[in-house]
Parts: sequence; C-alpha cells; structure tokens
Amino acid sequence: MTTTHQPPFPPPGPPHRHGPGQGGGPAGGGGQGSGGGPGDAHGYHAGSGGDQEPGHGHGSPGHSHGHSHSHGPAAPVSRHLRKVIAAILIPFTAAVVVGLVVLWPGGAPPHQRSGVGFDRQTQQATVTRVLSVSCKSVNASGGSSLGDNASSGAGATAQAGKGTCKKATVRVDTGKDRGRTFTEIVQPDQTRQLHQGEQVVVAYEPSAPKDLQYSVTDVNRQFPMALLAGIFAVAVVVVGRLRGVMALVALAVSFLVLTLFILPAILQGSNPLLVAVVGSSAIMLIALYMCHGLSARTSVAVLGTLVSLMLIGFLGSQFIGWAALTGNTDDSTGLIHGLYPSIDMSGLLLAGVIIGSLGVLDDVTVTQTSAVWELHEANPSMGWRGLYRAGIRIGRDHIASVVNTLVLAYAGAALPLLLLFSIAQSSVSTVATSELVAEEIVRTLVGSIGLVASVPVTTALAALVVAADRPEPGNPAPAAAAAAARGGRGRRRRR
Repeated sequence: MTTTHQPPFPPPGPPHRHGPGQGGGPAGGGGQGSGGGPGDAHGYHAGSGGDQEPGHGHGSPGHSHGHSHSHGPAAPVSRHLRKVIAAILIPFTAAVVVGLVVLWPGGAPPHQRSGVGFDRQTQQATVTRVLSVSCKSVNASGGSSLGDNASSGAGATAQAGKGTCKKATVRVDTGKDRGRTFTEIVQPDQTRQLHQGEQVVVAYEPSAPKDLQYSVTDVNRQFPMALLAGIFAVAVVVVGRLRGVMALVALAVSFLVLTLFILPAILQGSNPLLVAVVGSSAIMLIALYMCHGLSARTSVAVLGTLVSLMLIGFLGSQFIGWAALTGNTDDSTGLIHGLYPSIDMSGLLLAGVIIGSLGVLDDVTVTQTSAVWELHEANPSMGWRGLYRAGIRIGRDHIASVVNTLVLAYAGAALPLLLLFSIAQSSVSTVATSELVAEEIVRTLVGSIGLVASVPVTTALAALVVAADRPEPGNPAPAAAAAAARGGRGRRRRR
C-alpha cells in the first residue's frame, strides 16, 4: 500500500513535518502548523469564519489523514466593507424611520357609514331553523330575501310564483340586538342556500323598518380560514425551523405595517406614493434582516431591492400618467372615492404596484446575492466580472419563472373579467386598451420590468462587494478561510 498526499484548495503548505513545533500562524491560506499549534502535522480544522481548530492525526509516517468542518454561514466581510455598506444603509434606514414618524396616521379617520357594499354595520348570526315553503305564498306575503344573492329582472319574476323556497329564521349573536331573530327568504335559484346551524354574517341598517333592518350578507368563514392559517404556520415551522419562525414573525410585522400605517395614512389624505415607498421600505428592512440576519449579504439584497423599487416607482408613475389611468374602475374604488374624495386614486394604483412587487423582489434579490456569495466561496480567485457572469446565468432561469408567475397571478385574479370580454367577443386590442384591463397590464409589466432589472443590479452589487473585500491586517482573507474550511480534508489516502 502506498500513500500519496493530495493538496486541498488552496494548498495548506508542507505535507508533513517532524520535530519541533513550527508555529501556529496562518500559512498557505489554511493556517497549518505542527508541534501542537493550531494545526498539527496531520490535519486541521477550519471554521467558516476563518478560525482554526486543532486537527486530528496519527504519528505513523505512512498513514495520515485530516478532518474539516464548515460551520454556520459564510465568513463575514472585512470591517472596511462593512463601513461602506453601513454608510449607505444607515442614512436610508434613518430616513425610513423619519418618514414613519412624520406620516404616522394614528388611526383611520371616522366617517358616516354609507350602507353600501363593505361600508355597512355587520354582526355575527346563526341560522336556527329552515322551513321549505311555497315561493308563491312567501312572495305574496312578503318577507326579507337574501340581499347579496337575490335574483333580479325577468328571471326573478318568472321564479316568483314557482318552486319551493326556504324560510330561514336567523338569530343575531353579537351587538346590541343580541338574541333578536328575523326571517330570511331564500329563492330556489339563488347561489347561496342557508342551512340550519350555519354561522352567517348579517348587515344592519338602522334607518330601515324594524322587520327589514337585518339581512344575511355572507357566510361566517372564521374557522376554516383560521384552520388553514394554522396549517400554513405549522408547515413553515416544521420545514423552516427557526428561520420559518422568523419568517412568520416578519409576516406578522408586515401585516401590522400595512394595517396600522399604510392604509390609515392613505385614508388620512397623505400622498399614496410616498406612503407606499416608506411603508414598503420598512417592511423590506424588517423582513429581510429578520429572516436572513444582519450581514453584508443581506445588506446587498436590501440595496438591490431598493434600486429595483425605485425603478418600479419611476416607470409606474410615468406610464400610469401617459395611459391616463384613473385607478377608479370598479365598485370598490368608486366607493372609496365617494367616501374619501381627497384620495389620489391614480397614486393609490401606483402604491399597489410597488407593494405588490415587493414580495417577489425580496425573493429574487436574496437568491442572487446568495448565489454570488457561494460562487465566491467556491472559487475565491474569481474576479467580479467572472462572478457577475456566473451569477447572471443563474438569474436568467429565475427571471423566466418569476415573470411567468406574475403574469399568471394577475390573469388568475382577473379571470372573471376576461371571461366577460370573451363572451362579448371583443377584439384583443379593445380588451387590452380598456382601462380595467390596462391597469392590470401596466401593473404586470412595470412590476416585471423591475423584477428583471433586479437580477443584473443585485448580481453586480454582490459581485462588486465580495470582489472588493479587503482582509484586515494580520488576519487571513475571509474568502480564503472559507475556502480552507471547504477544502480542509487535506491529505487523503489513496489505495
């Protein structure tokens, strides 16, 4: 049996020494020593941060082996580079905090309820009894019908005296009229049918006659929705463990920023674009650093996301103006405009574009930054151009999947609208240029342009950062230490 020595990458130095200790200083990027130093004559350990651990070996000249373990994340960048990144992000973070303080709304402004759509007083209720009756008898004697699903027009007239209807008794479970009951008539052709014991949501109109003050508007879905959210949370924690827990916390914080800052600030009359930029920046900083840690790698992802959001905001404002999109295209936006005429609806549309693009942007920028860092650790000698070329090749696959995801997401949300245009046999140009569809097209294309741009921008930033890293005096380069950790299996025995 013959034994040969295969040098790791980078070479750790002389393969074997006997005699007095040679010192424990770094050598050949791996920091090998002998005679009881940090690395002995037969192997060494290198941590991911560049610190060395004692190796294990045997004193036989013809038999030697080494062990290596890589612990934790990639080695941190130098102090000089951290100062450069901090000089950019600390003022930006301070500006976001100032924006939150200045624009903080302190709650949504009060208003007189219109009683239309979602702007109604609602209570929880239970269907206590359901009887089958003749539609002719109940329509002749009168009675409340299921408001949101009641039939209208010729179809309702034809069904008025035909078929079997349901007469439901509903008990109000919350509010000042708790325990009060009322009757709901359900026509046979209505989409939603009531069943005994079903939990429902009822609308209350105080100005209506007493017998007509309450009407069923929806089904109570609190339990199935809470159960689904619980399954989602368990799945995230089981698979993601601690990082999954942090992701859920970041999700909760993002929701709080949205509901406590962004929405009330817009209702208070603040500029929707400014509110969206400040709120999205706060969500970005909290979510990225909470999920991925306070590191240079995360900071580069933050910078890439910030540049891409600025591009999305600029393109969105330009094309929303050029296309003369008002942002007031359906019942919901019309109701908002009626209740709060001071709200800039086109600005609200732009704010939605920015907020909607943020979640996917985070995914792209973090992935690209991690890819460049891993490439640098695998080959520390690669310059920034090589890192950029290799990273952009990874990013091209990401671009194709992300753009397709966005388009399909918007198409799925607007599918009923697209069906209406298909039924009307409208031409493609007519459909695409109508304001209702043009809003979605602008939203999709502007967001996709920002996502596409985030790949080269983030890849270039990450490549420049890791390539410009300067090791501190007296310490091995972080990349060299990480490479030593990965290649520290040292001398392996060949048979």
